[in-house]
Amino acid sequence: QVQLVESGGGSVQAGGSLRLSCVASGYTYSSNCMGWFRQAPGKEREGVAVLYKSDGSTFFAASVKGRFTISHDNAENTLYLQMNSLKAEDTATYYCAYDLVGPLPHELGTAADFGDWGQGTQVTVS
Repeated sequence: QVQLVESGGGSVQAGGSLRLSCVASGYTYSSNCMGWFRQAPGKEREGVAVLYKSDGSTFFAASVKGRFTISHDNAENTLYLQMNSLKAEDTATYYCAYDLVGPLPHELGTAADFGDWGQGTQVTVS
């Protein structure tokens, strides 16, 4: 079973930046799909950014495109989400997600496309 541990959340003023990290362990396949989702109170969990390690393709929600970047450090088995120009509407709990395959065809997908999840890290923008 895959274990995912997020960190890097916190409180920041609008316009600021945060970098989330997700350390993954418990899998051996080098080709998989990892991503970041977020969930605000009373709302459904939504996709933020996804990275396919098979071809390096990335997909972003329209609301974060141009402000967020996703990357992966293979040596450290760590997924990152760099969030810049943060807005109040980015406030949510952010979850790291993993799936052996991910959405097909490659796209941002939904929470149902991912089988493993981290515990979440809170991001508050004021």
